[in-house]
Amino acid sequence: MARRGSYAKGIAKREEILTVALDLVASQGFRRTSINDIAAAVGLTQAGLLHYFDSKDDLWVEILRRRDQLDLEHDWHASDPAALLIAIVRHNVEVPGLVQMFVNLSAAAATDPEHPAHAYFRERYERSRRDLSADFRTMQQDGLLRPDVDPVELTTVLLAVSDGMQLQWLFDPSYDMARHVELVARLAIAQAVPTG
Repeated sequence: MARRGSYAKGIAKREEILTVALDLVASQGFRRTSINDIAAAVGLTQAGLLHYFDSKDDLWVEILRRRDQLDLEHDWHASDPAALLIAIVRHNVEVPGLVQMFVNLSAAAATDPEHPAHAYFRERYERSRRDLSADFRTMQQDGLLRPDVDPVELTTVLLAVSDGMQLQWLFDPSYDMARHVELVARLAIAQAVPTG
């Protein structure tokens, strides 16, 4: 019995760490949030906190996974895949620290297959392309997109625009990144909508 309780407490503590870390990064920023900050907020030492994760980078990846999980559970009230992407980008303005973390880790992981975040980003892009392109394919079957438009290509372009606007927004927060993503999404969809 003690083992089960101990295991359950460990899972609960890990969940608490992820929840607190997500909030701290979102509010303070990625570079301004240290492992010590997170540890102190959950009543642990740095070593105690890292007992729950393989490394500091593993913790960052798990925070991103948690953010993705929350995004998937959220009802974005989106009428199509482009509207979903726009709603998420609009929400990201409210959590700049998470955008910073996403951009920093994706850049570091993109060219290093050994980076702890490499597999996470590869899987995330594969899942995003699969899910959004399936939604575009449904629109196509419903006659809302031209049959010659490749849903995977459309999705890939929209994801690239979204990521690129987030990067530009970090350089200059006066950009309305959601508006820019929406512009490209609407132009792309307008070109893909059947005429007549």
